[in-house]
Parts: sequence; C-alpha cells; structure tokens
Amino acid sequence: MVKEWATVVRWHNGRALLRYGSSSGCGSCQAKAGCGSHLLEKIGPENIHQLELEISQPLQPGQKVEVGIPESSLLRSAMLVYLTPLLGLFLAASLFQFWTVDQLWICLGGIGGGFAGFFIARKIAAYWDNLQAYQPVVLQIGLPPDSIKVLQQE
Repeated sequence: MVKEWATVVRWHNGRALLRYGSSSGCGSCQAKAGCGSHLLEKIGPENIHQLELEISQPLQPGQKVEVGIPESSLLRSAMLVYLTPLLGLFLAASLFQFWTVDQLWICLGGIGGGFAGFFIARKIAAYWDNLQAYQPVVLQIGLPPDSIKVLQQE
C-alpha cells in the first residue's frame, strides 16, 4: 500500500477536501547538483495536490489523515499510461511498414498509433476511475489540531 499523509482543508456532509504534497527527499539529499529528480522538481509544476474523499467521521480543517492506494492499482495505472501509447506506436508503425516502404509514412503512422494508444488509455482510465480498487482509502485519522495542548512548566 502506498501511503501519504494529507491535511484536511474542509469537511462538509461526509465529503472531505484533502491537500497533500510530494514526499520527495530532495530537500535533504547531498547530490542535488547531479540529480535529475531534483532538477525536474525545480522546473515542474507545484507539488501540492488536492483530493476529495468520502469520510463519514467529522473532521476539522488542519487535521491530518493518512490516505493509501494499493501498489497493484498504481502499477497497473502506470503500465496503462506508459505502455498503451508505446504499443500503439509500434503496432501502427509495423502495419504501415507492410503497406509502404516510404519512411515518412511509417513514421507518421507510428505517431498516429501513439496518439491512438493515448486516447485508448484515457478511455480505459475513465472506466477504471469508478472501480473500487483504484480509489484511495483512509487508513488513519489523526487528532484534531485543537485537541493537543502543551503545558509549559516554569
């Protein structure tokens, strides 16, 4: 199970809006200058994401919630996103190679097959979006932020 802690932004009628950020270790790593992940993190989009989940227990803004998704679902989604367009590219390029010897048409056919694979992946992902195995689940709910009081002794 892939787990991530998220912060409650709001809770209303059993629906919670959660905000979470990437848990990359780039802030503490010493190899920043030669690391591709660090460079991609710097030029990439903002690393704050939002997620809306159904949680029946009342929550307060600022409360922490641990959310998880099974690794198998994550791996199948990654394979769908990466392999379907690649498979479309190879299949279409192979078909075009049987029909013509002109490299331009073979290349254009491969590109078209890659785009077709991308749209097929989008359709499959839209179908998978409703399946329970691909939905994040709440693993733990932390204490509300106002329930812990620190007493200072003098």
